[in-house]
Amino acid sequence: MKTLALAMAVSGCMSAAIAETPVLTIYAGDYFTSEWGPGPIIETEFEKRCGCDVQFATGELLPRLLLEGERTKADIVIGLTTDVTAKARATGLFAPHGQDLSKLTLPVDWTDEIFLPFNYGHTAFVYDETRLAEPPASFDALLDMPDDVKIAIQDPRTSISGLALVLWVQAVYGDGAEAAWEKLAPKILTVTKGWSESYGLFTDGEVDMVLSYTTSPAYHIIAEEDLTKHAAIFPEGHYFMAETVGKIAATKQPELADAFMDYVLSEDFQKMIPTANWSLPSALPTSEWPAEWADLPLPDKVLFYNEDEAAALRDAAVEAWRRALSR
Repeated sequence: MKTLALAMAVSGCMSAAIAETPVLTIYAGDYFTSEWGPGPIIETEFEKRCGCDVQFATGELLPRLLLEGERTKADIVIGLTTDVTAKARATGLFAPHGQDLSKLTLPVDWTDEIFLPFNYGHTAFVYDETRLAEPPASFDALLDMPDDVKIAIQDPRTSISGLALVLWVQAVYGDGAEAAWEKLAPKILTVTKGWSESYGLFTDGEVDMVLSYTTSPAYHIIAEEDLTKHAAIFPEGHYFMAETVGKIAATKQPELADAFMDYVLSEDFQKMIPTANWSLPSALPTSEWPAEWADLPLPDKVLFYNEDEAAALRDAAVEAWRRALSR
């Protein structure tokens, strides 16, 4: 009986300790906790610093925030891009990040006091040279490829990368964007809800090309020693996007949330980005990037809509995509 009582007491103490561990809830995109995503290492490394329990809740970021409003359980939201930050800002849910922006090494000026960029990159179609011997050398060439070339893209209504694609097409073709989609449509095998599903189809050999990023081949080079995956670089330019972190103003963990925002621009966090998020760090000189990134082709021409421009073009660009693919 004494043994049972002692075990119950110990169990009670452990339960109390677990209950006292503060939880930092981070909303993130679906890719964040995928096998290619940075979530697990960020969770492990930040928990070493904070003495807290980091819990990711993944899925559609902006729709979820709009639905939950002030009832949101998020303390931090990570992964919103400038293509949607105008709408996210209008919710009034976010507080100033309080960070020193002089640390940033982005190729564009950044003065936003709410949304803090933690990485950046450019949209691109990634292919496997063993499946596609003659990849397109331009966006026009992509549209003119045979219809038996199969591509996976993401839905711009549910995916950050999918939205970046329709804005990319808009930036390249302007009033001709819908016509461009009509030419591309026969080659699109599927439109997935998020990036992870599309990229899984590509790595499984179900499609020849996938909408991803210019930096995606780095994963295959570094993690798999696979040199067969490449991003097709187009002279028309590639769409620039930065992913951001935002702090929820009504968070019940303000000190933890502030500590996380500090962590984002730290050298430790930034050095994780190239090989954890497979993208370009927002606050790290190129001299400190992994050596394998030196030969990674990046676009000479960068296309970028700021928050207001993206907000103004978004609905029309998505509608042009929908009309063209529904025919």
